[in-house]
Amino acid sequence: MEETWATLGVDLHLETGGDVSRHGVRRGLTDALREAVRGGRLAPGTRLPSSRALAVDLGIARNTVADAYADLVAEGWLTARQGSGTRVAERVVTPPARPRPPGRKGGAPTYDLTPGRPDLSAFPRAEWQKAARRALAAAPDDALGFADPRGRVELRTALAGYLARARGVHADPGRIVVTAGFVHALAILGRVLRARGLRTVTVESYGLDLHWNLLHRAGLRTAPLGFDALGTDVAGLAAGSSKAVLLTSAHQFPMGVPLHPDRRAAAVDWARRAGGLILEDDYDGEFRYDRQPVGALQGLDPEHVVYLGTASKSLAPGLRLGWMVLPSGVHDEVLAAKEVDGASCGALDQLTLADFITSGAYDRHVRRMRLRYRRRRDDLVRALATAAPHVEVHGLAAGLHAVLRLPPGHERTVVQAANWHHLALQGLSLFRHPEATPQDRDGLVVGYGTPAEHAWTGALQALCRVLAGAGG
Repeated sequence: MEETWATLGVDLHLETGGDVSRHGVRRGLTDALREAVRGGRLAPGTRLPSSRALAVDLGIARNTVADAYADLVAEGWLTARQGSGTRVAERVVTPPARPRPPGRKGGAPTYDLTPGRPDLSAFPRAEWQKAARRALAAAPDDALGFADPRGRVELRTALAGYLARARGVHADPGRIVVTAGFVHALAILGRVLRARGLRTVTVESYGLDLHWNLLHRAGLRTAPLGFDALGTDVAGLAAGSSKAVLLTSAHQFPMGVPLHPDRRAAAVDWARRAGGLILEDDYDGEFRYDRQPVGALQGLDPEHVVYLGTASKSLAPGLRLGWMVLPSGVHDEVLAAKEVDGASCGALDQLTLADFITSGAYDRHVRRMRLRYRRRRDDLVRALATAAPHVEVHGLAAGLHAVLRLPPGHERTVVQAANWHHLALQGLSLFRHPEATPQDRDGLVVGYGTPAEHAWTGALQALCRVLAGAGG
């Protein structure tokens, strides 16, 4: 009988004190339950274990538990009804006040046009749920055990086929390592490069300080390359002493231009001659609108390029799923660093993404989103041509964001005006490397992919009001 109650009862952690007398145990249990309710650990409506089950769990007499319950019912902390068991009494609970985020005047933003996120309202929930069910039903038992540091072979195999087909990547499943997103991958690579004796990683003059700071924390300095109308100027690679460079070659972030073909070839030539390593961030490679897709740089030389991809833009950053396609010369070092790191993605999420890709659902979703983002991009161009013709729009051929060039001296005032209009907006200067050559570029980086579908029109109207008020 005791085994049955122990099996069917509800677990409840209580510390009843050290007094082992019957009166002391009852008082300790009553106090522990009262404090659990008062402190909010036991929420209103929570059903408590039966007196018999709790007595078995605590190793005390059933009557002692029943008496403690009765005391708390009398005090109003618990309720007891026939057929409903003993529950925590309902009461009004005042939640703790949440502090307002600092630095934003007039409250939280109503609209968000910061870059870096897809439309999360468009996440394919139904299709993902179907894939998850299929993946769970087909999952081998070892998928629930300790993880292979490379990631599930099912996902690595699916990625190898997809990346070869869609991005021109030379990818063998054995060369792919699954990570918890791009940031996780870059942190691992930073430690590997530092362990190799590198002191500097060359980066683009525009990018994310999050990435630069990750490399800094690994003990590496970041040195920016120049930038012009053809994109990142890779000529500086030969002049520097760095043996590694981080590039967004297919669609420079945030400037929005692809690396010129001559410079792509020059970057690969540098890597071959210098024994260097290119870290290729292909963050939004699926979203191209007015031109043929720019293939991954990795396809030109798989032995000198680390290809880095993620599901953050195509699906959602909350999945925490990314991948590296590694040259043979760094594969073992990266794998060893990842094993020490200990971080791993959930096996069931990996299996779900593998099914999502192989079933064709991933391609269908990307095509749907490509049409949605292209429509938004076109909406943006038309609206600005009417409301703010003095603003130049750049970086339109691909991606989920655009760069709006402003007259000199206008960037700060426009961002402040957006703040007052409850519009989250980021200036171009926020993305400039601290050591980059100063350039006369005032602008905004507008993430037109970020708003939910129902919020897009309002966000665009708010942007137009802000820019129209800024004047020419």
